[in-house]
Parts: sequence; structure tokens; C-alpha cells
Amino acid sequence: MSKVFVIDIGRCTGCYCCQIACKDEHCGNDWSPYAKPQPDTGQFWLKIDEHIRGTIPKVKMHYLPHLCNHCENAACITACPHSAIYKREDGLVIIDPEKCEGCKKCVDACAYDAVFFNDELKISQKCTGCAHLIDTDDDVPRCVQSCTTECLQFGEEEDLADLIKDAVVLKPETGAGAKVYYRNIPGRFIAGTVYDPVEKDVITGAVLELSGIGGKLTVKTDGFGDFWFKDLPEGAVYDLVIKHDGFPDKTLPALSTKNDINLGDIPLR
Repeated sequence: MSKVFVIDIGRCTGCYCCQIACKDEHCGNDWSPYAKPQPDTGQFWLKIDEHIRGTIPKVKMHYLPHLCNHCENAACITACPHSAIYKREDGLVIIDPEKCEGCKKCVDACAYDAVFFNDELKISQKCTGCAHLIDTDDDVPRCVQSCTTECLQFGEEEDLADLIKDAVVLKPETGAGAKVYYRNIPGRFIAGTVYDPVEKDVITGAVLELSGIGGKLTVKTDGFGDFWFKDLPEGAVYDLVIKHDGFPDKTLPALSTKNDINLGDIPLR
């Protein structure tokens, strides 16, 4: 039995309700034996990370809730020399505030930067999955309760299997076995605007063919001369060919999606 979070980035609107609810639940409240009060400032056990991509005017933005991943192979547990960190039967990873001696080794060990140090109490702290609520009839964390778009889901791993099958975890290369799954994280994009420098006007209906990993993708410029290739894999290399009646084909080779690409205004001569 293992509790998991499933987060659908496509549903997240950046309302920050989950982040605020987490602070409200833990600041000023002692939920021992799972957690002492979270400081008013300096810690976000759940934090909304803003991801702004591209350059003006081709810009996209998405929000990503970031919290402890309650890893199957939690590095913080291994790093703790005082046996202060343990995994519950339901999979939630807990730092025992009574046993923690403030050595900070768990802070350094966490690949997700999800463990914080309380300078006043001299203990490490992090998301508990609201274990104190899970043990009651509420049975879901405050962040999930507060999510207005149902972006956040929480439950048994087997019960959420249909959502997990298309999801990813952050930093899978660590082998930590993260139990926070993300759906619909946007891929890289290639975008631009096609125009006629002689007529000094945009070109609508131009055909753009992107060739590379996964074969060929085709889009057309819209009424503003704009085009977008979205959700491309990171680090791929593509050749782009632009076609329109009355103009020679134009090729833009070796476009790498290491970053999102705004090709700007592209003239057809």
C-alpha cells in the first residue's frame, strides 16, 4: 500500500490555493508526532514554481507544484544518522521532530530541495503529506482539499493507476522512486512568424514541415502569420522547411530543442 500524489499541470492555473493552504495548515500548528510548526517565512513545504518559457512575443507559461516526493528509496532516510526519518506503512516519509538532532544531512541529501532547516527549532522539516489528516476522516492533505481545478489528486497508487500510466516523475535519473507523479508537463516549442518583406505583410497559410525525431510534423501559419510546434522532446534536433506558393522553399536546419525556440520574424523572399 502506498499513497501517491498525481498532479495534472494542464489543469493548474497558478491560483496558489495549495501553497497558501499548506502554510495555513502548518504555520502556528504543532502536529506532533509528525511535525512541529512551520516557520511563517523561509519554508514552503508545497511551493508553486513558475516556468516562463521562450522570448517575447512567443512566450508560454506553466505552473508546477513542488513538494516532497515521499520517495520509495528516500535518500533522506539513508542520510540520517539518528534514525529520525522513517516511512509509514502508507508510504509517507516523516521526519520525527523529537528525534531530529539538526545535523542537516537530510537537507543536503534531498535531490528535490524539499527538506528545510528550522533555525529556531534546530530541526529539519518538510511536507508530511498531512499525515495528521490522513489519520482522520479528512483522509486527504490540505493542498488537495484546496485545489479548485482538481489539479492535485491523492490516494492509493493502484487506485490512481490510470492517471499514473501517462505521468512522469521529476529527476527519474536519481532512482529515488518518487511518489509524486506529473501529467501534461509541456514539452519544448518552436515558434515564429512568417512574412513577406516586399509586401510588408504577414503570410497566412504557409506550410511548415518539421523533420527530426519521431518523423515529420506539419502546421500552417495562422491569420497573423504565426506558427507553433508544441510539446517537442527536450534536446532533439530538427530541420524546418517553410513552403508557400510564389516563394522558394526556405530551410532552417539543425534547430535544437535544448531550449524553447522563438525564431522571430522569418522573411520569405
